[in-house]
Amino acid sequence: MTANPELTRLAASDLRHRIARGEVRAVEVAEAHLEAISAREEEVRAWTFLDPDHVMLQARMLDSLRSSGRPTGPLHGIPVGLKDIIDTRDMPTCNGTPLDAGRRPQTDAFTVARLREAGAIVMGKTATTELAVMNPCETRNPHDPGRTPGGSSSGSAAAVAASMVPLALGTQTNGSVIRPASFCGVVGYKPSRGTISRRGVLTQSPTLDSVGVFARSVEDAALLADVLAVYDEADPAMRPVARPQLLDGATATPPLTPVLAFVPSPVWDRAEPATREAFGELRDELNGGFDQIDLPEPFDRAHELHRTIMLADIARNFARYAERGRDQLSPLLRGMIDEGRTLLAVDYTLAQDWVEILNSALDRIFDRYDAIVTPATTGEAPVGLTTTGDPVFCTIWTYCGVPAITLPLLQGENGLPIGVQLVGRRGGDARLLRTASWLMRRFGMATPI
Repeated sequence: MTANPELTRLAASDLRHRIARGEVRAVEVAEAHLEAISAREEEVRAWTFLDPDHVMLQARMLDSLRSSGRPTGPLHGIPVGLKDIIDTRDMPTCNGTPLDAGRRPQTDAFTVARLREAGAIVMGKTATTELAVMNPCETRNPHDPGRTPGGSSSGSAAAVAASMVPLALGTQTNGSVIRPASFCGVVGYKPSRGTISRRGVLTQSPTLDSVGVFARSVEDAALLADVLAVYDEADPAMRPVARPQLLDGATATPPLTPVLAFVPSPVWDRAEPATREAFGELRDELNGGFDQIDLPEPFDRAHELHRTIMLADIARNFARYAERGRDQLSPLLRGMIDEGRTLLAVDYTLAQDWVEILNSALDRIFDRYDAIVTPATTGEAPVGLTTTGDPVFCTIWTYCGVPAITLPLLQGENGLPIGVQLVGRRGGDARLLRTASWLMRRFGMATPI
């Protein structure tokens, strides 16, 4: 039987409802997405592990569960891709390095256990850069195979953009969710740090690492993140507080028209001319609900502070790889480890302290505005596969641990996507998602692209 390609074009939320109503089975959904992968994987190269038999086994088990009348979860029968730094007990997790080739974790990451509990089909492992840093993998941009998809969550963003899966997980330590989502033209959501557990995920920097999601709509991103936003006492960034109700936020209507603050940020000069022009048009379209403000002077140091933490943590957490096989690491990563070893403890501690200081300044902005608007990237995905692009427009927000989401609203001079990044108050994820949904509707793009 030929798979139904229409199923790969549906939103995850639509698939969820069709499966719940009995209009389509999980096996049909799995077959359609496996066929989509087969059609484009040679060109896109989004996957490092994919076992179609295992995918279909999961789908049949889910259909059997539903037909028996037993409870089903909020992601029942929905395919999800996993960045290959997220542990899975039934699939290899190789962390983008030959030093971990064939590695088989004994347990699932916390997020993977939540996905299985919710009824998701874990499709396989998506390609990532070397140890989720910056040395590119083989993944191509689905819109133009001669361009980068971004990194380090390269395969996850590309797989969603190519309709291989409706949902995927990634991680961000600098710009590794927002940047590839912008380059690939999908929604990328990085929650407030401490919203989603990182247990069972490769540690690059405990201060900066966050698990994020990819989807083709804000509602779908919220649907996935809502399942994952469960307190885990094993992750020191998390606190036992009420869950953020992300899906409710994404589907709610703002009580008042949101007011946005356009923040060029200290790196506006790095934006390409087409990006500047596109944001000018965005400002004109939104008329009076779009004020331009400048960040206080201390934010000029944020990139340096972020780099201090990231490099020191890379030196500490990846030392074991350098000891096992330094010659198998890229020159780029070896250089970052070496530089991290030269940093002073006092500078690292001061960089940690400034996170709270800068968040206090951001809180005053969010007292007046629903969200900050800023570029997700400098421009379109760069030509060539020797770079993953510049994360510079993500750095401040990752450093501060605030939520950020990129929306595929703009195009560059070559017709390729440029993301609009919305940033919210730390812990204000539901409000950010509500504002993002409103902005997508404002531009007539509430449904998947």
